[in-house]
Amino acid sequence: MSWSCTRDDETVTEWERADGYATVRLRERADGDYVVRLDVMEQAADERTYARRTFDDREAAEAQATAWRTERTIE
Repeated sequence: MSWSCTRDDETVTEWERADGYATVRLRERADGDYVVRLDVMEQAADERTYARRTFDDREAAEAQATAWRTERTIE
């Protein structure tokens, strides 16, 4: 399943998977750092479905956002 960018403004970029069950959000914090978070609805109770990481620069944050989207793409 593909991902589409659903929001892209001065502070937040967000992607949603086509089935609507996963999102990745990248945002700039007030201190200039960047936060990337993954939110996935899963049926498995034991699997972690939320992750959040902070980065000093946007390029590293974008790389993490891309990696999470790639890992969570469904054929």
